[in-house]
Amino acid sequence: MVLEHNLSLVNKVNRLLNWGHWFTFFNILLALLVTASYWLAEPLPQSLLGWSYLLSNWLGHTAFLCFLFFILTVFPISLLFPSQKHVRGLGAALATLALVVLIFDAYVYRSLGYHIGNTSWQQTIELMQSQIVTNLRNFVLIVSVTAAGILAIQLTLSNFCWKKVGRLQATRSGRPIWIFFVGSFTLSHLIHIWGDAQLNLDIVRQDNVLPLTYPATAKSFLARYRLLDRQERASSQQQQLDALDYLKPVSTQLQCQPVQTEPLTLVITPRLSQQDKQWLDQQGLRRLAPHFAPTEPQEALVHLLFGQFAAPEYIPTLLETPPSWLLQQPERFGIELDENFSVVPAWMQNFSQPDAAVQLQFLRQPADIQLPAAGPLLVVELTGSHSQWKLAPASGWYLWPELRQQQQAAAGLHLDLLPTLLAYAGCQSQPLLTGDNLLAPRNLPKLAISQHEVYSFYKDKLVIIREDHSFGVWSAATGLPLNERFDMPMLVDAMQRLPIRNNDTTSPDH
Repeated sequence: MVLEHNLSLVNKVNRLLNWGHWFTFFNILLALLVTASYWLAEPLPQSLLGWSYLLSNWLGHTAFLCFLFFILTVFPISLLFPSQKHVRGLGAALATLALVVLIFDAYVYRSLGYHIGNTSWQQTIELMQSQIVTNLRNFVLIVSVTAAGILAIQLTLSNFCWKKVGRLQATRSGRPIWIFFVGSFTLSHLIHIWGDAQLNLDIVRQDNVLPLTYPATAKSFLARYRLLDRQERASSQQQQLDALDYLKPVSTQLQCQPVQTEPLTLVITPRLSQQDKQWLDQQGLRRLAPHFAPTEPQEALVHLLFGQFAAPEYIPTLLETPPSWLLQQPERFGIELDENFSVVPAWMQNFSQPDAAVQLQFLRQPADIQLPAAGPLLVVELTGSHSQWKLAPASGWYLWPELRQQQQAAAGLHLDLLPTLLAYAGCQSQPLLTGDNLLAPRNLPKLAISQHEVYSFYKDKLVIIREDHSFGVWSAATGLPLNERFDMPMLVDAMQRLPIRNNDTTSPDH
């Protein structure tokens, strides 16, 4: 009697497990439809090997996620509660929840460029709030219909697999199916190991496309935004960054309106001593938020005068001629030079405009600073200083009531100064510059590339990607290291600051 009961229980559990296997298989097919949408948000591979990795990773990883879900949910339920009605119902409900979460993650990835997680919860909530505020009725309707439709499909699949489990088992197709998915999973990892070792762009850039796949790394981020050389394995990040379109000079077109305002004076000086800072403080100037500038003078001038970062090979040529914005509106901008300020290019002597709305003064001695009778004043050091960083803190001061009322960002850059000067003169550049107008900052993490290192700032967090593809996280205000993981969402958001190039066909469109 006991033996018959035990055999009945074993048969029931065995049938439930067989049902679970086939139920998982059909859910893999459903999940493949959802995970295919991730690839639509990214540029497709341009090589046969890249396509091989995409297909094997798509099939193998999607099957892995579904099987892992089965192991963690349906399998233990089948063992603990071998009641076919309860298990089938719970399995359908849990599969519905999982697919809804997967669809939501796909939507977030297509909208923001990264997955839901502990580092992106704030951006995800903001995205949801924007959808709810825009059209609450449609949002609720779409979510309800989607969830109800998936639940109906899951209940149908659950019932079908239970009734046809014997016939499905008789087809003997289960083993070939699992061999196919396991083979795809294994092949994708083998291709990835090779591609990661060879810095193959088509492979490495796919690292973080699917959820719960390879963790986001500095290398995958660089590959995604074409900071890795496509044609050949680069021996260093220097070669990779030098080939990047974003590091090539770009000319800007100004759209200007008439303005009547007191002149804005920007004073650039090589270095401010402690005595100079005390004098500025006594004159009523206030410190800028932690301000960062390149440690190399010529690169600092490019950030200041051109509002962009450039590869070192372009910097000398770039500084040989005036920036396009200055040639378009010379009457709005004046440049005054101290004869002892030797690092500036010769052409700057030809743009003296005493009555211009914006005055740039390059003074060798901070003691020569004169407070303007009217109008705002900015004083910044030309270069930053740090023993390890290529983009380093530089002292900045201001006397500007409107800026004092503005809630400043946790960190500022030399790249922010030109957009501020242009806006004050009534001009706007096309394309938009990477930096911010200090009086109207954008709600995006800041971005800079200096001497082959990538810097991104958000609030007090500073992320640096070094030449060897390693990264570090620091406090921008104190310079102390923070024990935090690589923040892919922050860097993806920062990349939105880059100007759109006509030949840029591989950047994500978010």
